[in-house]
Amino acid sequence: MTLTIAVDHESTTAPYEQLRAQISERARSGRLPVGYKLPTVRGLAEQLGLAANTVAKAYKALEADGVIETRGRHGTFVAAAGDAATRRAATAAAQYAEEARRLGLSREAAEAALNEALRAAYDS
Repeated sequence: MTLTIAVDHESTTAPYEQLRAQISERARSGRLPVGYKLPTVRGLAEQLGLAANTVAKAYKALEADGVIETRGRHGTFVAAAGDAATRRAATAAAQYAEEARRLGLSREAAEAALNEALRAAYDS
């Protein structure tokens, strides 16, 4: 299996975000299986014509999201936990609900704000 990533240098989306989104989507869909070894930061940067810092930034974001894990000198791998993303989303949702309640929003107003944010994120 080969990791094929396409970075559109004309896009308004930053290259690191394009890279992060593509790896994340493939890992979550199973097209990149758990345990798949990702290329090194330098190797992928060279392959894509990007700065190593750009790839490192994407890998760092993916690791924070629980999509990949770095095993020291052994490399970077697709993580076993799609559950990490679910846990982080649940934590963020709980924080949002608590903040909305603290601000005095009604449940309906809080749900409307959340639905609008979801619509903006997913329908763009």
